[in-house]
Amino acid sequence: MPIFEYRCNDCQSSYDILHKGAENVDIIECPACHSRSYVKKFSTFSAAPNGTSSSFDAGCASGSCGVPSYSGGCASGMCGLG
Repeated sequence: MPIFEYRCNDCQSSYDILHKGAENVDIIECPACHSRSYVKKFSTFSAAPNGTSSSFDAGCASGSCGVPSYSGGCASGMCGLG
């Protein structure tokens, strides 16, 4: 299941919840103040290579790391994945 990030509209706390997207939206509650008023934050992913270089390094250097063009694309290594 994916982890979604939220920000509470009442106390401004940020928190993560593990759930299936549109399902189980009733479980979204701020752990600090228990408010159900929230904003879903844009989440990114992280990849940690096991060696000294990764396919992301080569892809970003060439501008083809796989970041979709509708989200701004790689911008020839400026996507931050390298």
